[in-house]
Amino acid sequence: MSVNSLVLGSQASSLLQDWHSVAGLIDHTLLNPAATSREVITLCDEAVRYGFWSVMVNPAWVALAAGQVHGSQVKVGTVVGFPLGANLTVTKLAEAEAAALAGARELDMVINVGALKSGDRVLVQTEMRSLTQMAHEHGAILKVIIETAFLSQEEKILACALAAEADADFVKTSTGFAASGATVADVALMRGVVGHNIGVKAAGGIRTAAQVAEMVDAGANRIGASASVAIVREMGAPG
Repeated sequence: MSVNSLVLGSQASSLLQDWHSVAGLIDHTLLNPAATSREVITLCDEAVRYGFWSVMVNPAWVALAAGQVHGSQVKVGTVVGFPLGANLTVTKLAEAEAAALAGARELDMVINVGALKSGDRVLVQTEMRSLTQMAHEHGAILKVIIETAFLSQEEKILACALAAEADADFVKTSTGFAASGATVADVALMRGVVGHNIGVKAAGGIRTAAQVAEMVDAGANRIGASASVAIVREMGAPG
């Protein structure tokens, strides 16, 4: 398993004094369906300049992004089964493998929310496990997006437990396309379920350094944000 900067609880405050450290927690994200190649190139250039952990782009842009960040420490991430999660597992596997072959090293997969809510634990966990195994075979990691906005407290707990049992690398709060995104309460709940064995990514609606601090204090060790540049500039990064 590959989990970066697992700094939790009381240690978060010292981490967040330094914009460089915060940048290293961020997946710099552009998932707008109307995003252009020029915007993707700008995203990649910003990630290299500020030292963001990764760029997160739609699958069609993975190859472009991989070429753009080549030679840097920035990783390329993409989404799978996005944003609904209702694809067939075989479709998600094909999409994920194609992305990995194109250069993606982080795969954020939306679970089958309807299956979870229907009580089909076997389908949900089998999908998580098969995607995780495929990702690892290609040198990538898998983040499981549980889409908290659609789940009850019990369903959030179940989704996280299934992801941990399936050896996923992260659980992630949200796609950013639902009615609400990451909350401190959900991040704390997710961390409580998975313990320190896997990562927790907070994503959806995080736009300020204060919000980043709250999420890290709650247990997140990765942040998904499209306002990444504004966040680190707020903390003193050069304009």
